[in-house]
Amino acid sequence: MTTSELAPADAAQAERARAKKRAQARAALLRQVLRWHWISAAVCLVGMLLFAITGITLNHAGAIKAEPKTVTRESVLPEPLRPALQAAEAAGGVLPEPTRQWLAREMQVKAPAGAKVEWSPGEAYVALPGPGSDAWVTIDTATGDAAYERTDRGAIAYLNDLHKGRNTGPAWAWFIDIFAIGCVVFCVTGLILLQLHAHARRSTWPLVGLGLVIPLLLALFLIH
Repeated sequence: MTTSELAPADAAQAERARAKKRAQARAALLRQVLRWHWISAAVCLVGMLLFAITGITLNHAGAIKAEPKTVTRESVLPEPLRPALQAAEAAGGVLPEPTRQWLAREMQVKAPAGAKVEWSPGEAYVALPGPGSDAWVTIDTATGDAAYERTDRGAIAYLNDLHKGRNTGPAWAWFIDIFAIGCVVFCVTGLILLQLHAHARRSTWPLVGLGLVIPLLLALFLIH
C-alpha cells in the first residue's frame, strides 16, 4: 500500500477520533448540566411553589378576605425593675435585659435583644411587627403599667409577607438570597439543556422568544 493510499485512511481515523472526543465532551457536559439542573430543581421546588402561589395571592390581595384577630394583655412591671428602665429612658437606650425577661415570662411578649425603643416622656414603646402581624408593647416608666397588643391578619397574609421578606428577619433574608441563586442555576442549566437539544425540537427558540416578547410588550404598552 502506497503512502498516498494511507494518508486518507489516517485522516479519516483522526477525524473519527476527534468526533469521538467531541461526543464524549458533549456527553460529559450534558451529565454535569443535568446533575446541577435536578439538584437545583430539588432544592428550589418547595420555594418556587411558595413564591408562585403567593405571587397569585399578592396579585389578588384585594379579593381575598381575611378577619384580623387582635390579642391584648396588660400587666405591671415590678417596682424593683423600674429603675433600670428609667435609666435606659434617660440614656435613650434599649430595653434592659430584666425587663425583656419579665415581658417574656409574664406577658408572653418576645422583644428581641436590641429592639428599637421609641421613648417619650414617661413611656417606652416597642414596635414588634412580624410576617402577617403587627404588634406593640408600651411600659409606663413611672408606674410600670404595661400594655401589649397583637393583630394577626391570617395565614395568607403571613405567606404574602414571607414572599416580600417583610418583617422576617435576617435568616429569612439569607434564605431568599440563596433560593434566588438556586433559581438562577436552575434557569441557566435549563437554558443550556435547551441549547443541547434544540436541534431536535424546532419550537425551542420560538417558545423562548415568546417568553421574552410577551412580558416586554405588556411592560411597554399596557403598564402605566
